[in-house]
Amino acid sequence: MNTSKLHAGTSFPTLSVRYSDETLVDVSRPTGDADWQLVVVYRGRHCPLCTKFLNKLTGFRQRLLDIGIDVAAVSADSKEQLDEHRTRLDVNFPLFHGLTLEQMQALGLYVSVPRSEKETDHNFAEPGLFVINAAGELQVVDISNNPFARPDLEVLVSGLEWIRKPENNYPIRGTFA
Repeated sequence: MNTSKLHAGTSFPTLSVRYSDETLVDVSRPTGDADWQLVVVYRGRHCPLCTKFLNKLTGFRQRLLDIGIDVAAVSADSKEQLDEHRTRLDVNFPLFHGLTLEQMQALGLYVSVPRSEKETDHNFAEPGLFVINAAGELQVVDISNNPFARPDLEVLVSGLEWIRKPENNYPIRGTFA
């Protein structure tokens, strides 16, 4: 198995996925007044830990918006699967579906095969979290091979609040080759 990971400080690729009305949207770019973007890749409706993580992220959205960071979440689920998942979600940020295998690979995500049809009917990405700065570069990268290893949202958001303060002049970390 060969994977190519995205590296901190490099340009984040265009990531066109589908909104609930099937419109293609590039979630790598913030909307509104935000100049940074947080993209959360989650496993899909079959994952109760993803549901819990997304619902918890809702409580941090305003803090992120206050520092100029918009939020989007995406999975490889179909529109129907996302619609069903929404019945168990209470989120205040947009959810997208239709992440392709090629996109998962381009993002350097780990990809899993479902254990059975009861889990889901398609290969899916394991969790990934990307913070994209105003220059379109990866400021923060977090990729996991399972749903049990995700960043603590309080620590993440507190860190992003600190990074966004101009007086801290905090560089992108992890760029030494």
